Amino acid sequence: MTFEPGGETIEVPDGTLISQAAEEAGIELNLPCGGQGRCGRCAVVVEQGQVLRRSTSRLSPEALEEGYALACQTVIESDVIVTVPPQEKIERRLPTAQRVAKITVPFAYDWSRDQPIQKYFVAIKPPSLDDNTDDVARLKRDLQGQHGIDVQHLIMDLPVLRKVAGVLRDSEWRVTAVLEMDTWLSPDGPPRLVDLLPGDMTSSCWGVAVDIGTTSNVVYLVDLLTGEVVDTASDYNGQIARGEDVISRIIYATKNDGLHELQDLVVGTINRLLARLAERNNLASTDIYKMTVAGNSTMIHLFLGLPPESIRLEPYITTTNQPPPAKAEQLGLDINPQATVDCLPGVGSYVGADITSGVSSSGICVAKELSLFIDIGTNGEIVLGDCDWLIACACSAGPAFEGAGVRDGMRATAGAMEEVWIDQGTLETSYRVIGDEQPRGICGSGLISLLAEMFITGVVDKAGNLNLGLDTPRLRAGDHGPEYVVAWSQEAATGRDIVINKVDIDSLLRAKAAVYAGFSVLARNVGLDLDSVARVLIAGAFGQYLDVETAVQIGLLPDLPRDKFRFLGNTSILGAYWGLLSRERRQQVNEVAQRMTYLELSADNSFHDEWVSALFLPHTHITDFPSVMELLKNRADS
Repeated sequence: MTFEPGGETIEVPDGTLISQAAEEAGIELNLPCGGQGRCGRCAVVVEQGQVLRRSTSRLSPEALEEGYALACQTVIESDVIVTVPPQEKIERRLPTAQRVAKITVPFAYDWSRDQPIQKYFVAIKPPSLDDNTDDVARLKRDLQGQHGIDVQHLIMDLPVLRKVAGVLRDSEWRVTAVLEMDTWLSPDGPPRLVDLLPGDMTSSCWGVAVDIGTTSNVVYLVDLLTGEVVDTASDYNGQIARGEDVISRIIYATKNDGLHELQDLVVGTINRLLARLAERNNLASTDIYKMTVAGNSTMIHLFLGLPPESIRLEPYITTTNQPPPAKAEQLGLDINPQATVDCLPGVGSYVGADITSGVSSSGICVAKELSLFIDIGTNGEIVLGDCDWLIACACSAGPAFEGAGVRDGMRATAGAMEEVWIDQGTLETSYRVIGDEQPRGICGSGLISLLAEMFITGVVDKAGNLNLGLDTPRLRAGDHGPEYVVAWSQEAATGRDIVINKVDIDSLLRAKAAVYAGFSVLARNVGLDLDSVARVLIAGAFGQYLDVETAVQIGLLPDLPRDKFRFLGNTSILGAYWGLLSRERRQQVNEVAQRMTYLELSADNSFHDEWVSALFLPHTHITDFPSVMELLKNRADS
């Protein structure tokens, strides 16, 4: 078969999926749904030849007439020529190429007391005929004599042992020993020699904290001597091309070499960020001696190369919630090969290290007041509790808040509408677009804003049905049922109308209902009502762009006094950063994981009832939303 443009030709047997052929040919195709045929973003045009389309659910009749096919659902039956349209480009919402201001550690930090990674300069007496002590014993003797360290049982792996003789002699017996004094797995264990460097190299010591998000990866470069974050870098997780959400990626991991590919993609993303940080800060990547990692359970499994299938299958069990430390060379990470890679602990299949890390850094685990912690993304992870108890659950919000599964949904990149307003009288729209350019689609925050406006202005009713009886050309019948035109074709960069339809609205209702039902079930399980919550802490990258008012208006968040809501940003990376610095903070994450009770919503009979009740705008029980009732009354009176 032949791929255009470019004329790349490859031989494959009949029955091969176009997506598999593209992979073998080295042609990148986005498979946001993991190759399940649900998203329609891998559409290609079959110019010549015979193919069998197993599914066409995301293609319109017009697209089929033009030869479009879903690459992940179409098998080759003859010599074919396929044109691959331009793939969606991933662009960062905010530029990350520039150096950021230093982040100072928010607690008293003493490197010599708190940090397991230590550097010691040693001037060693050279051997002689009168003193033929071996090199390692000589190093241990002078480490103990000059610094008082008990190194009797010093651990030294073979790669380090192989370099000892050369470094000692090349440096004229003046060296710096990089020691890891302990790990969480062995807090009282013997020290380990991570590296041996020529000369006095004690003036710097580096570590990194990593957040492996389903959507994006973030790396903090940390000066372990001062505790400061000196630079950060972030990018989209390379796995996105193989699945937008964790379920899609788990499914993809079961295919042929899928697990290995997904691990390579995320490690590749992290390595690119590490290289960027090293170059900007004029250091060698081998100078980085420790990495702490946070992420949800699926991301940690894929990062470590652990099979994730059991996470999505009843009874939803992980391989481990507390992975043992690994070495960087085992994972292919471009830092010091002997550096410890410490993956923080999770609690269950859908409450992972990103949440234990976030709860630790948010402080709710040490606060006396009752707090509700919410991290909204493709999954909604929720924690309720205080310093005495914590209970957590996870609900499958789906990818709608990431813009996936919605006809004109997109990620929060340049060209995405991030806020929409509808005039009450004319039902005309206005909007704000990321990058101040022509709109290409609507991101998650824009979809929430749009749905709230449609409800308040009467464009949709409480069940999400569009009111085609209103006098506006923006409401019309479309290919997938009733739809509302948010931007006309002449306004849009795509050259076609940007719309939201009933199918899209139903996806958003299901997503918001899952989140609301999740914290409602948590509260009821401990005999509390939501009014007793003193703080609602909203975490995650998506959360920082969420508008509380519109989120309350659609019933995504509870209708509580607005001063109770706080936006925390990426608490996962903060917890990883704190755990990198301090033994005490690292132990706190462990204690959070041990204290947290995990409620499996699929096993809770009341969750479905709560979810169904929350499928309305803002909720079946609108009296739970007094501010929305007041707003609707004022609009009706005006």
